Amino acid sequence: MPGVPLTSIRGIGPAKAAVLESGAAIRTVEDLLYYTPRRYLDRSELKKISDCMSGEEVTISGVIKRAASIWRSREMFEVEVSDLSGTITAVFFSGIRFFSKIFIPGENVLLSGKVSFFRGLQMVHPEFDFLDETSIDRALNTGRIIPLYKSSMELKKAGFDSRGFRRAVMQAIEHYAGTIRDPLSDPILERNRLLPLEKAIRNIHFPESAAHAEEARRRLAFNEIFFIQYYLSLRRMTARKNFSRKSGVRSVALAESFIKNLPFALTADQAKAFDEIINDMRQPFPMNRMLQGDVGSGKTVVAIAASLVCIESGQQAAIMAPTEILAVQHYNTAIKTLPQQVTCGLLTGSTKQSGRNEILNQVKSGACSLLFGTHSLIQEQVNFKDLGLIVIDEQHRFGVQQRATLRSKGSITDLLVMTATPIPRSLSLTIYGDLDISSIKEKPAGRQPVKTLAFPESRLQGVYNSIRRYIDQGRQVYYVLPLIEESEKLDLKSAIETYNHLKKNVFPDRTVLLMHGRLKQNEKDTVMESFRSGAADILVTTTVIEVGVDIPNASVIIIHHAERFGLAQLHQLRGRVGRGEHQSFCVLVHPDNIAENSMERIKTMTETEDGFIIAEKDLQLRGDGQITGTRQHGHSVFEFMDPGTDMELILAARREAALVTERITDPELEILEPGRSWGLHGPGELRTGHILAMLS
Repeated sequence: MPGVPLTSIRGIGPAKAAVLESGAAIRTVEDLLYYTPRRYLDRSELKKISDCMSGEEVTISGVIKRAASIWRSREMFEVEVSDLSGTITAVFFSGIRFFSKIFIPGENVLLSGKVSFFRGLQMVHPEFDFLDETSIDRALNTGRIIPLYKSSMELKKAGFDSRGFRRAVMQAIEHYAGTIRDPLSDPILERNRLLPLEKAIRNIHFPESAAHAEEARRRLAFNEIFFIQYYLSLRRMTARKNFSRKSGVRSVALAESFIKNLPFALTADQAKAFDEIINDMRQPFPMNRMLQGDVGSGKTVVAIAASLVCIESGQQAAIMAPTEILAVQHYNTAIKTLPQQVTCGLLTGSTKQSGRNEILNQVKSGACSLLFGTHSLIQEQVNFKDLGLIVIDEQHRFGVQQRATLRSKGSITDLLVMTATPIPRSLSLTIYGDLDISSIKEKPAGRQPVKTLAFPESRLQGVYNSIRRYIDQGRQVYYVLPLIEESEKLDLKSAIETYNHLKKNVFPDRTVLLMHGRLKQNEKDTVMESFRSGAADILVTTTVIEVGVDIPNASVIIIHHAERFGLAQLHQLRGRVGRGEHQSFCVLVHPDNIAENSMERIKTMTETEDGFIIAEKDLQLRGDGQITGTRQHGHSVFEFMDPGTDMELILAARREAALVTERITDPELEILEPGRSWGLHGPGELRTGHILAMLS
């Protein structure tokens, strides 16, 4: 089946195949079989039109009685739909020419959306799917469970609404499902109570019940997890085989001296993480470790100590940060605390050419043993004499290729990636499965918990009164907003507008500064230095201060329009305070009326400071795509696996993958020729194209 063209299916010619490829990345019959329903419609859950109430979200089924363009202050398109109980009107304000072609009186249609009342029951821009009760679709559409597929305007114009997909998928199953070869052995299926792959494909599209659909999803999710683990294991085996060095004792004298001279003692978690890192650095193969720790937990100190172990052995280390503010801060911390024999350098986009040339020469000669910087470190002209350790802070801010480019500047280079956004365990076992993980959960001694409060905008004057009280006590305040300029589409207070309001109307007797991403770097430096020195009372800012900014006297952070931020981002922002001796506060300001899920995020923030609990909650509320940054590309990291609920399945698939990997004799060849060890025609039957793309 791999590589069978779409044109093999009746009714799909070259033109329609091109639309499927451009509109849904469906290139082959196999791709079509894996284009699974976005949801199912249970016919028993359909609502009679006569039972619909204004404000309800419902799905109704009926016959189109009238479809016409009308004019009421503007042109719109109305579709009148009736069932045996009543009539409802679907209203569309755009796409009128297209809708006039597809909504035909007499057609059977599903409408899903919120009901309102205007001259009768109506839905504005509802989701819709067509049903044809008089043709082959009778068998597909009149059963209890109906698959509904994601479809764009381009796909619908080519005939691929849910009805079109159902027809095409049914043909693909009838002609090609029997050629699917199951990559998993019967013992694996039996041990884990899994459906055969062919049956899972059939049931994911046309299940007899919700339970059958879940069984199918579970099998496809197991495949997904299993082969991710399998290829991660092969990749690790290959790396350890191809990159080896002399193992042995690495001196930690320089690092221990650094730790001893710190004005505080390491927490137990910091010490444990340092020991795990050093143990990795003593192995004959390169380190691949993630150091995850809550905001303010002290990851940077551990990373610098690890760098000193590398430097004491005669090599160089590099620490790459996502923003210039953070890179400068790391550099300034290092030059104040490191032994004199350690020469540090800083390379960012703002480094002047004369200074840049000097740093590049020092790095190339080995005179600079610890280099801090931003993306500038991966530039072609940056050449190290002997790069032994790379530390990447806030690793999710960098692409895979950027990390690989920096690592390639050494021969056998240890890699330590850091994140202040704790990773849910289910994700750490899957997409980060090739990394060993160290966690820092303890806060440094003497740190008081940040008190988090939430207020509606109607109580904003009380928030202003509290700000004045804390400024009078000598404290400083962050005031964070999501946008720079006013948006006409979203009712957000922009940083510029709020800055002007606070400066002129609320705190005219105080010093208020403005910080945002469009300022030039020298302007940002001036603003931050003024705030850091205590010359300003309030810093109005966007999320440019989200990562790494450390100003102990700033003990209050106001986050306006908190409902517009994700949980992880709110937690990151809260970490900007609570770094000094004074009690700190995080105040979340939101509109008086907000959506339920937004209020749930805000409630979570007021109930816990534990970043690991927050990460799990974020996964439940938003899914893995948001957390790992793939949702912006239109999909989740996983097609079938749900990291919020599939922990047992993840552990089972990892166990089975480990057993299979033990039998592989040539991991490098297996990576180059996926499926070779499985006796399959190619990677298609393993569905590894998507999996390998996730790991690249």
